[in-house]
Amino acid sequence: MSITVTTWSLEQTSPADLMPAAPPATGSGVRVVRSEVASPEFSRFLYTAVGGDVTWTDRLVWPYERWREFLDRPGVETWVAYEHGTPAGYIELEAQNEGVVEIAYFGLIPAFRGRRIGGLLLSEGTARAWDLAERHPRLSPTKRVWVHTCSKDGPYAMGNYRRRGFRLFDTTTEEEPETPPPGPWPGA
Repeated sequence: MSITVTTWSLEQTSPADLMPAAPPATGSGVRVVRSEVASPEFSRFLYTAVGGDVTWTDRLVWPYERWREFLDRPGVETWVAYEHGTPAGYIELEAQNEGVVEIAYFGLIPAFRGRRIGGLLLSEGTARAWDLAERHPRLSPTKRVWVHTCSKDGPYAMGNYRRRGFRLFDTTTEEEPETPPPGPWPGA
């Protein structure tokens, strides 16, 4: 069996394109922090916890060394949203050639969705994509930030991207094998 999957690619071409979400309410306990120590274990945890119910499967086969190599690349950063000290979601930035930064992964753990954390995390992560070269001097200054989302992602993903100032630049549709969501644990 197969399913039809639509993928939308969106971009910003100037830091002025970013329309940040309102800051969290005082006392909300929500903050966004860069994960400065490359940790394959932590990154894989975030990947499976966020993507387990929306069929993120491409990295499930990565061995430890592949995770380590990826995370050690200059311009790869992971920013994590925490609510009262508990990881709520993450955004992963990946520098590409000529000042392009891809938001490679972005999302919230299911229990934290619908609580206005996603707008804050996307705002902060996008701002950090725009100033990525300040933390990685060998990189070219950011000229473009892009992301893709698809029909398998959550129902609010596209709206969040558009509210943050991302503009659609490409749409593709293709058939994919129907795969059950893997859940956060193998076999779950």
